[in-house]
Amino acid sequence: MKKLTTAILLALAAGSALAQVPQGYPADYQKLVDAAKKEGKLVVYGATDSKATQPLIRDFSALYPGITVEYNDMNSTEVYNRFISERAAGGNTADVMWSSSMDLQLKLAAEGSALQYKSVEAAQLPAWAIWEHKAYGTTFEPAAIVYNKRLLAANEVPQTHDDFVRLIQQPKFRDKVTTYDIEKSGVGFMFMTRDAAAYPKFAELQKAFGVAKVRVQSSTGTMMERISSGENLIGYNVLGSYALVRAKTDPSIGVVLPKDYTQIMSRVVFINKAARNVNAAKLWLDYMLSKRGQTIIANESKLYAIRADVTGETTSADLVKAIGQANVKPIPVNPSVLDYLAPAKRMAFLKGWKETAGKK
Repeated sequence: MKKLTTAILLALAAGSALAQVPQGYPADYQKLVDAAKKEGKLVVYGATDSKATQPLIRDFSALYPGITVEYNDMNSTEVYNRFISERAAGGNTADVMWSSSMDLQLKLAAEGSALQYKSVEAAQLPAWAIWEHKAYGTTFEPAAIVYNKRLLAANEVPQTHDDFVRLIQQPKFRDKVTTYDIEKSGVGFMFMTRDAAAYPKFAELQKAFGVAKVRVQSSTGTMMERISSGENLIGYNVLGSYALVRAKTDPSIGVVLPKDYTQIMSRVVFINKAARNVNAAKLWLDYMLSKRGQTIIANESKLYAIRADVTGETTSADLVKAIGQANVKPIPVNPSVLDYLAPAKRMAFLKGWKETAGKK
């Protein structure tokens, strides 16, 4: 994910043909469309690469001409920090927040920043992906183990968390293991704290990272570059949506979805309760959750669509089939993900990480 903020401005002239209400939507939905066209603008803060977001913006603009979409691409921690600082200052900020850091998104929503809006598409989502019609999951993305296929033998490739723990303590992997910098990466911190709850041998995992002298990075892209080049041999909790797509074109990249359990992250979207362009924001949320928007996510953005009725290159149905329903562990879109965000608990977790996994 890029650290630098970028803006994508895609719009069609306000005088373009009247946008059509999607088939099956309520008859009065046209009022929402008309109100959004009068606003004429939508501001989105997101932690999804601009390249993956462009197809959605292009299609949304074609569906609703006259609405300019400004997309600001940041990492997950920057999305959160920019929103809260701008809100505190009383200045302009996002209409819509969309981030892979589920815990930070739910923190904002639970603290009153999210507008309650029952999407017309809500019934098509799994129950775990909706919280009080304020926050919605939009994708179905696994936490993966990524390795260098040229430098690891087939019998070395770990298939479970236990395998990974044993493997990285071998001398070959010293200084060759990478994962997220959990102090800087919101999604990295969330994945690791969820591991602490899901994996009975988490203390052993931390110690193994310490033995390997793990190298941490703040982005998925950097981890995959270093694994591909051989600078690192293996990566842990790498965002699988990006890794699986890259593996199709990079012969050095191999991806494992752990067979004991695979965490599933969903990029959470919510509408700012104080949104200046609230109607455009509602259109965008409905579009992202619609079969049309989810088909774009699956086939062009390649972020793994959450809807079970979507077909394409990257879908939740495909992942469930590959992993096995019993081993799929979705992280729920609800305040249970906030447990480790309490300052004292966060600091204690980071302290434990530094004292074991972070040892150099």
